[in-house]
Amino acid sequence: MTTASTTRRAAALAAVFLALIPTVAPAQGDPYPTRPLTIIVPFSPGGGVDVMTRLLAEKLRVSLGQAVTVENKPGGSGMIGTVALVRAPADGYTLLMATAGEAAINPHVYKARMQYSPEKDLAPISLVVNVPNVVVVNPALPIKSMADLVSYAKAHPGKVSYGTSGIGNPQHLAGELLGQLAGTPLTHIPYRGAANQLTDTAGGSLDMTFVSLAGAKPFIKDNRVRAIALTSPARSPLAPDVPAVSETKGLEGYALENWFGLFAPAATPPAVVQKLNAAVTQALKDPDLVKRLQDLGGEPAPMSPAQFKGFIQAESTRFAKVVEAARITAEN
Repeated sequence: MTTASTTRRAAALAAVFLALIPTVAPAQGDPYPTRPLTIIVPFSPGGGVDVMTRLLAEKLRVSLGQAVTVENKPGGSGMIGTVALVRAPADGYTLLMATAGEAAINPHVYKARMQYSPEKDLAPISLVVNVPNVVVVNPALPIKSMADLVSYAKAHPGKVSYGTSGIGNPQHLAGELLGQLAGTPLTHIPYRGAANQLTDTAGGSLDMTFVSLAGAKPFIKDNRVRAIALTSPARSPLAPDVPAVSETKGLEGYALENWFGLFAPAATPPAVVQKLNAAVTQALKDPDLVKRLQDLGGEPAPMSPAQFKGFIQAESTRFAKVVEAARITAEN
């Protein structure tokens, strides 16, 4: 081989090598994430979802090494913020903290009015917390247990009123499920927030209400309302002295609670979803974060993306049955 041909061959090999460098370097030197992340909260600032998301965001900032900001996009029963997530780039830099409503209930209540499909448009990252509701009654009523409540409701069919924070949310479904299993109708009164629900229950213009433990604690402590049960499948470490509804004879199958979970757009790369899942799981092992979430009424419950997906499907099926049996629509 001549010197000239050897030189040409060496130059060609060098050119091939140099051409490969740009394709290899980003994979090794540009790991996710390389810039700040945003978590959309589909509710107003100051509520339970918002506060818990901000607490988690601070821990994710440390584990991911990037700033994590929270952006509130309230309205439309959580659907405005959810649609914003669906329309965002599927690159892992825009996330959503959704509740059971946006991920598993709204499709059954709003149906044709939905602008997204939870199953097709959302990539589950991890469940963050379960949020059991507590059933509280006006203390002047002769009701000290769920058994008392069922007996009282049957003696006054259709006259026992219960308040929730809106039509079609987990609290509303909790009341409908209770009436279905107890075999007696309850009258739903939708409110705009827990404070008015509790105030009216304490004052007697409302017989009972379903609210978060955190919201109800001051009223329970001052004996302005009486806590008789939790909507979780079993007793909660957040209130070990309060029985679960399912402990009552005839209501053994009862369980309906809210939950919050982290999502990305559906086309987000699996490796990014897994890295975010690992960061959430790590954060929810932090004793300080766990304590602060518990103080807000949340029970940390991280899952793998596959587990979370299965959980959502099961919850959606269960919620659909309650919605159908109660004939709940966005208009009623």
